[in-house]
Amino acid sequence: MFSTLEPNFPTLKSHPFGAFSVLVVDDEQGLQTVLSKALSQWFAKVETVSSVEEAENLRCQYHYDLILLDVNLPGRSGIEWHEVFAADEKQSDVILMTGYADLETAISAIKLGVTDFILKPFSLNQMLKAVERCMTARLEQRKQFALEQQVERHYAKDIIGNSSATLAVKQLIAQFAPSKAAVLIQGESGTGKELVARGIHQASGRSGAFVPINCAAIAPELLESELFGHVSGAFTGAKNSKEGLFRVASGGTLFLDEIGEMPLTMQSSLLRVLEQKMVRPVGGEKEVSVDLRIVAATNRQLAKEVESGRFREDLFYRLNVLSIEIAPLRERKQDLVELVPFFTHKLAKDLGVKAPKWAHNDMQALNNYDWPGNIRELKNLLERCLLLGTPVAEHLSDNVLTSGGDLTQVEPCDDQPPCGYPNSWPLKRVEKAHIQQVVDLYDGNKSAAARDLGVARKTLERKYRDWQSEAEFDDN
Repeated sequence: MFSTLEPNFPTLKSHPFGAFSVLVVDDEQGLQTVLSKALSQWFAKVETVSSVEEAENLRCQYHYDLILLDVNLPGRSGIEWHEVFAADEKQSDVILMTGYADLETAISAIKLGVTDFILKPFSLNQMLKAVERCMTARLEQRKQFALEQQVERHYAKDIIGNSSATLAVKQLIAQFAPSKAAVLIQGESGTGKELVARGIHQASGRSGAFVPINCAAIAPELLESELFGHVSGAFTGAKNSKEGLFRVASGGTLFLDEIGEMPLTMQSSLLRVLEQKMVRPVGGEKEVSVDLRIVAATNRQLAKEVESGRFREDLFYRLNVLSIEIAPLRERKQDLVELVPFFTHKLAKDLGVKAPKWAHNDMQALNNYDWPGNIRELKNLLERCLLLGTPVAEHLSDNVLTSGGDLTQVEPCDDQPPCGYPNSWPLKRVEKAHIQQVVDLYDGNKSAAARDLGVARKTLERKYRDWQSEAEFDDN
């Protein structure tokens, strides 16, 4: 019972406890009513029962993050409810309530591992403070676990660029964010799919964490435990129970990167979670409700994966409720105007070097390049240039002419069909012949030839100077 039963409940601050559930176990109907009314202002789900037997029946069916448990109950006492304290099943925090402050009860409670101990009679404020301490600690544990998933992961908060393709993506993020529906993000590797997923989460206003997981980076046999969690003893090495990422992300967003790499067996389990909003830890017997938003990403064409039988058709349709297609960088080079200075200043600050001012030739080389590695390649290139103190054009010309350029094209052999370059030619001679062939194709227009070759005009001029110097040296 309460020492003071206030006619008006205290004004409750807004707390992100909506994803948690509470079970009150006490045989006093008045106390049940008051606690249920007060706690309902914080928690979406609050249930009350009068005995351990009723509580155990509910606990076997549903998961409760917090249990307010009275010691003196009809039938089994709260101290005798061993199932809720079992090491391999303990998934709930327990606040024990008792009107007897004897030492033996306190020692028993400590041994059982109760989270808090409160004496009757107590005020409503006392109970609410105990509940807030308990749930704040659990919420911080979840957030900490989510942060551990992001260690060493540096990311930008804003999507940079004003090309029509990028503006369209920004508009879709704003349009999709308020919904709880699943979102499928498709695009080539390095286009910024995770950044878009973070943008959806941040714009959604969800109070929980953004939890990313790369489905391709975790062994298939461990992926189920990572997502669903496990109870103690579920498999060899599982000494302690573990909350899976589905529960860690409850109230927030779970980002499934490289969803196309998920094994078929896991795909069926994921489909069930999406449809029922329930998860069952590995080795567990009861399901736990979760409130999360699923955002998935892949660099594969999932429709083709479905046709080939490598991806479940029903899961594809369930994930593809809302879809965002991210264009590769080569199709939105207008974004380079903002991306280059953004990454240059950010990387210069991280590396402790002075941010350079890129020359016109550098920017021209960036625009002429096709960026097969997309934004990730751009960032890596700029970082390499800052570390080495070299111009961008030099690295791009080397990349294109030694690996990205097409050195297998042929040149005419008199009036015969193309016969290719002789096998005896060294690479340098092949390179020269190919460049001259492309320049001749454009009637000596080196700028047009440079664009076709994917290099800066400055690079061609340097090549021609080198060949002229070599020819003069040979003449002497």
